[in-house]
Amino acid sequence: MSNTPHELAEEFPDQVEAIHDLKTKNAHFAKLVEEYHEVNRAVHRAETNVEPTDELHEGELRKQRLALKDEIARMLAEPAEG
Repeated sequence: MSNTPHELAEEFPDQVEAIHDLKTKNAHFAKLVEEYHEVNRAVHRAETNVEPTDELHEGELRKQRLALKDEIARMLAEPAEG
């Protein structure tokens, strides 16, 4: 497991299997998850000064991460389509 905080498995520990299943069945969801991981890692690199950035940019990255997390949570909460 990664040392990067805020990974989806940590954010949704009871839905790891559902995340995996939805990623394989829904291309939009898979894209959201990938984008979340990219933004989350960018936030982590900024926070740890691996890739320093100004506070405004770091704040925007955090807002983007939160919006993606909210969308992922919404999709996880939807009843399975069938």
